[in-house]
Amino acid sequence: MSVRAPERETQLSRDTGRPGRHESATVEVAGLSKFFETGTGRLEALRGVTFSVRGGETLGIVGRSGCGKSTLLEVICGLEAASSGEVTVHGHQGDRLDRCVLMPQRDLLLPWRTALDNAALAPQFQGASQAEARARALSLFARFGLEEFARAQPSELSGGMRQRVAFARTLLADKPVLLLDEPFASLDSITRAELQEWLAGALAAEPRTTLLVTHDIEEALFVCDRVLVMSRRPGTVREELPGARDRTAARTEVVTSPRFSELRQQALEALA
Repeated sequence: MSVRAPERETQLSRDTGRPGRHESATVEVAGLSKFFETGTGRLEALRGVTFSVRGGETLGIVGRSGCGKSTLLEVICGLEAASSGEVTVHGHQGDRLDRCVLMPQRDLLLPWRTALDNAALAPQFQGASQAEARARALSLFARFGLEEFARAQPSELSGGMRQRVAFARTLLADKPVLLLDEPFASLDSITRAELQEWLAGALAAEPRTTLLVTHDIEEALFVCDRVLVMSRRPGTVREELPGARDRTAARTEVVTSPRFSELRQQALEALA
């Protein structure tokens, strides 16, 4: 696997203003509002959203369908422009796509490429040779339990495996900020619970500043360091809760604890 020398990484950070792979990137959102013009008038998706994410922290964002959670991620990474307010990533307002990578709800794997070659797309887009990109992807596959599925076509993978491949591709984009938009929404409850535990471990092994959007309160509380509860549209931050993330305990132990039940109840009351 090809690895850039540390001095080169540091120089890239200085030259571009983008944090190197192992640096922590903060995210600051201040007074963010977003409007859409529709055929029937103006639709207000977000109103005065303000929060910050520390470098290396995993922040959960929960809320009802239609409250603007996905729009929020799109504005943060720069795919959508804010109507008002500011977003800064690692102290910069512009070029946020250089610092953020968005994993959408659907895995979007290309059916004609193997699992390994789907994951290798990210480094190839950044200029890596096919051999180097495959080597980098294979190293991650070994850590994620995907090595034996490297040559499989997407149609031969389970839903959970497809999401693991999509997450590996997201990490291989080598951006310091991960924006995960309901990554397990389409999975059954058993697979979803298994992947929540897997994701918590993967984020511990590959630390990045992460924003996880989900409508699953348990998922957010288990995976994240903090959780923001959004109001109905127009979405704004209604309440902030500590997460129940515990790298030393299994998921079953965490989600059955009295503290977890108390936090879940607080989140439900905020949503209501």
